[in-house]
Amino acid sequence: MRNDSDENRRGAEGERPQPSSPLLPIEARRAGAWCLVALLIAAVLAVGVWLCVELSAAVTPVLLALLGSGLLGPLYRRLVAMKLNRSLAAGLTCAVLVVVVGGAGYIVVSALVDTGDQIIASLRNAAHDLSQHFGAAGTSLDDLAAKSKDLVAKFGGTAASGLLAGVSVVGQFLAASVLALLLTFFFLRDSDKAVRALRHWAPGSSAPQLERMARRGFQSIEGFMRGTTFIALIDAICITVGLLILQVPGAVGLGALVFVGAYIPYLGAFISGAVAILVALADRGFVIALWALGVVLAVQVLEGHVLQPMIQSRTVQMHPATVMLAITAGASVAGILGMLLSVPLTAAATGVLHELRVHYAADSDSDSDDSGPAASAASS
Repeated sequence: MRNDSDENRRGAEGERPQPSSPLLPIEARRAGAWCLVALLIAAVLAVGVWLCVELSAAVTPVLLALLGSGLLGPLYRRLVAMKLNRSLAAGLTCAVLVVVVGGAGYIVVSALVDTGDQIIASLRNAAHDLSQHFGAAGTSLDDLAAKSKDLVAKFGGTAASGLLAGVSVVGQFLAASVLALLLTFFFLRDSDKAVRALRHWAPGSSAPQLERMARRGFQSIEGFMRGTTFIALIDAICITVGLLILQVPGAVGLGALVFVGAYIPYLGAFISGAVAILVALADRGFVIALWALGVVLAVQVLEGHVLQPMIQSRTVQMHPATVMLAITAGASVAGILGMLLSVPLTAAATGVLHELRVHYAADSDSDSDDSGPAASAASS
C-alpha cells in the first residue's frame, strides 16, 4: 500500500525546476571581471596621483632625493668600502652632489643668460626668413619670437612688484632643495635600515620578494640617472664642439640647452636640436644650417645606436612609446617637473614589473617540475 506522503514527495521532486543556464557566456563574464580589475587599478592610480599632487611640497623632495641617491649611490658605496663611517660617507656624497648640481646649474644658467639675447634674436631672424617662404605660419613664429623677450620681462616685472610672492616662491624652492638634500643624506646612510624595516613589516613570507622588487626598482633609477647624465654630457660636448667649428653664435648656450633637454628623452633632443638649427639658419645661412643639421643628426645616431645600447640597455629597457606616454602623462600632471620625473619613475615601475614577471615565471616552472614526478609516479 503506497503512502500518500511518498506520492507527494515524488510529485515535489518531479516539479523541482532545473538549474537555468547563465545569462552571459563565460567569455563575457571573464571580460567583465578583467574590466572591473582594470577600473579598480585605474581608481587606485588616480587617487595616488591626486595625493601626490596635493602633497607635492613633500613628494617632490622625496623624488628628487631618490634621483640624487641613484646618481651618487656608487660613490657612497665606494666610500663605505674604503672603511669610512656611513655618516661621513653620506655627508661627503651630499657635498659632491651640491658641488655637481650647483656647478652644472651655474654653467647652464650663465651660458643661457650670456647668450640668451643672441639666441632669441637669431630665432627671430630665422622666423622672419621662414615667413618669406611659408607666409602666415612664419609670421606667427616671428610674432612669438619677438614677444618672448617681452613676456619674460613682464614676468620679471610682475615678480619684482609682488615682492612677497617672489620671496615666497624663492623660500619654497630653497626649502624643497634643503629637504631634498637632507633626505638624500638619510637615504644613503640608512638604506640598510630601510631594508630591515621592509623585511620586518612585510606580510608572511613575502619579504625576500619585496626586497628584490625594491632593489630592482632602485637599480633602474640608478641606471637611468647615471646613463642619462653621461649621455647628456657627451651630446652637449659634441654639439657644442660642432657648433663652435661652424661658428654658430651662442654655441655654449645651445650646448647647455642640449644637456638639460637630454633628461627629457626624444622630446628634449628634438627641441634643442631644432633651436640650434634655427640659430645657424638665421646667422650663418642655409649651408651652415644644413651642416648644423648634420651635426645634430650625427649626435642623435651616435646616441641611439651606440651610447644607449652600451650604457642603458643593461639597466633600463623601455619602449619609445612607453617613454612618450610617460612624458605626456607627467607633463599633464606636473608640467616640466613632471616631464623630468616621469621617465625615471616609469623606469622604476618597469623594473618592478620585470621582477614580478621573473618571480611568477619561476613559480610556474617549479610547479610544473613538481607535478611531473607526481604524475609519472601515479601513472606507474
